[in-house]
Amino acid sequence: MIIRQFLAWTQHSSAARRAEAAGSLARAYLYGGLSEDVTWEAEAALLALLDDPSSLVRRALAEACAGCATAPRTLIVALAGDQAEIAALVLARSPVLGDADLVDGVAIGCLTTRRAIAGRANLSAAVAGALAEIGEAEALVVLARNRSARITTGSLMRMIARHGDDATLREAVLARPNLPLEVRQSVTTHLAAALSAFAVASGWLTPARSERASREAQERTTLAFCAEAHPIDLARLVAHLKAHGQLNAGLLLRAILSGQMAFAEVALADLAGLPARRVAGLMQDAPAAAFAALHRKAGLPPVLLPAFTAALSAWREAGQGTIASHGAGLSRLMIERALTACEAMPFAEAQSVMALLARFEAEAARDEARVLARELAAEAERAETLRLQDEILDGEWREAQRLVTQASEASPVQQIVPALDVAAIQEIVVPADTARTDPVGLILDELPNAILAEFQGSREQFRAVSVAIVLDAIPDALVASYRDDRARIAA
Repeated sequence: MIIRQFLAWTQHSSAARRAEAAGSLARAYLYGGLSEDVTWEAEAALLALLDDPSSLVRRALAEACAGCATAPRTLIVALAGDQAEIAALVLARSPVLGDADLVDGVAIGCLTTRRAIAGRANLSAAVAGALAEIGEAEALVVLARNRSARITTGSLMRMIARHGDDATLREAVLARPNLPLEVRQSVTTHLAAALSAFAVASGWLTPARSERASREAQERTTLAFCAEAHPIDLARLVAHLKAHGQLNAGLLLRAILSGQMAFAEVALADLAGLPARRVAGLMQDAPAAAFAALHRKAGLPPVLLPAFTAALSAWREAGQGTIASHGAGLSRLMIERALTACEAMPFAEAQSVMALLARFEAEAARDEARVLARELAAEAERAETLRLQDEILDGEWREAQRLVTQASEASPVQQIVPALDVAAIQEIVVPADTARTDPVGLILDELPNAILAEFQGSREQFRAVSVAIVLDAIPDALVASYRDDRARIAA
């Protein structure tokens, strides 16, 4: 009866009051503990309110029911198909909606609803895949930043393939933890393409020079990702590079010259169709003829064989642990050996290889210069820090000396009896024929007990305040002078 009266009342009240009443009814239904009969009527009333012409009423229902797991499914599904602002409330939070409902919401929704779905907690891989397939770049940024979302490698690759030119999306994807190597490499490819296009459009580089610089930068970054990577991850990366036509001889030569032997072994094994362990043995300890056979089987250009052989020979002679991989840093020792080996080749054959090795050598020299510059800058910073510390310590020492000098100018005896003349007191209290030669000692012996007590108290107070300063900061020359004076008086 109360629900019927409520529905009758809503026919004549304003939209704002209807919205307030709808929210109250929804909360009473969800959390009020109504009886079974009243609950049935209340659910019917809530469904009837879906036909209210005002969006304020339906929005109030969505706000009240969005986070409740016991909300009527029919009500939630109806709200999920309402206006974008209303649907986003339940699509972003409602636990009543399943993956099928969310995938449908992605398919028929707009940017607002897709952003709401992309930000849901614990989003499933199926819904993330639907978003990756048809979602806008803004929705995919929200998805990539959702750490609780389960996004497969294929979905990440699809996101980059569709909207890899969006810088915000690239940053969001790269910020995800435990990102697969092939996804990083795909992001790097799109970034290199964007930078190359910008350089050409700005007139800084010609298209050919920009394309070569972009490719070499991409190869360098790809090898940097491979440092200390797991063999399984390396195998997946090699397969991705091979599928996209990016696994070439130049990348392999750079990998060997950079000490990235793990990547080179996996790549050569994939190209040659041999086990990675066997390829590793041929690279580490095998005759030149055996490696030449591997080189041919992998389909690498014959003109690069002397460079590969010389670089591997330098690597083995220097010790396989000496030339270690430091990101993508090239080894100048291996490059020089490769250049020397290529000098004996005919110029027509060696021209392209020598040009490639010359660029590698220039790159290695610049890397070494950068490292040296950073080290020199750090050393200069440390020297400046030590200089400032020395200045502070010197200032503290001078201040301590000044305090000691001020304290020594006024002795405890002069502070206690400033108006007494020591010579007059000695003349009064000491007989003329006394053998004592310490006037201060005579004075202290003959002073009245009250004066002595006051003197002792003041002396102890003075010691408590300044003994630390005197002991730590008194100059050695002052101590020696004091001892000489005492010895001269005693003599």
